[in-house]
Amino acid sequence: MTQKPIVNLIGAGNVGQTLCHLLVRAGLCDVQDITNRTPEKSSLAAEFIGAGRPVTRLQDMRPADIWLITVSDTSVAAVAADLAACDQSPAIAVHCSGFLSATEMAPLGANGWQLASAHPATTFANQAVSVAQFAGTYCGLEGDETAVATLELLFTGIGARCFPVRTEAKALYHAAAVLSCNLTTVLQAIAQEAWAEAGVPQDAMHGLHAALLKNTNDTILTLGPEAALTGPAARNDRDVVTRQHAVVADWHPEAGGVYEALSTMATRLKQTGKTR
Repeated sequence: MTQKPIVNLIGAGNVGQTLCHLLVRAGLCDVQDITNRTPEKSSLAAEFIGAGRPVTRLQDMRPADIWLITVSDTSVAAVAADLAACDQSPAIAVHCSGFLSATEMAPLGANGWQLASAHPATTFANQAVSVAQFAGTYCGLEGDETAVATLELLFTGIGARCFPVRTEAKALYHAAAVLSCNLTTVLQAIAQEAWAEAGVPQDAMHGLHAALLKNTNDTILTLGPEAALTGPAARNDRDVVTRQHAVVADWHPEAGGVYEALSTMATRLKQTGKTR
């Protein structure tokens, strides 16, 4: 690999645009060819990145040191197979799925490519905002040793905090992120719906929710989950838990199931330090 690697981008969405923009801005690589299933998006990506040649077909992309594949999870395997069929010289291939491991690109590996996945644990709703917020982002890396080492240098160079993820545990790693972020958000929505059903005024509900969420978050970050946990399940007050579960289940059966399961794990966490 040359001192300043050449990168080709497949999939010109917010993730690919953000990462390539940061890499070019930091002078860490040269972005060469960009392709996307919607051709006009390749041109917009090249404009935002400040480098790169829009290419309509995968077959027209030139050899590169690193191929950054930032397509949807369901498309990674197909893109890898198509790229393997192009008979390109072996290089590094990396995708940014949080769920899939680098082995999803196995057809390239069979051709002698080095494979890796890099998952920046942040949101990419808008590429300009993502560029501004990227510094300090934690990034899980897994895959072949050479590819991971190369990516760690590049991602660290644009401000990421890299850490290793075991290939066989990649799906569980991503599930943990979903539980920490996405599903926690769903719990907040359930709580707000329950307060509204209980007749809590909108203005009071906003302040109540904000105060509880902030205090809980601060306490967890300071003390850790076990020490921060309070409430009837943590006290193993089974009568309150049972009666409250019945009320929630009557109002919202699915939320009742969630309440019962989380209460069981809350009691276990307080007693043993583990949820299972």
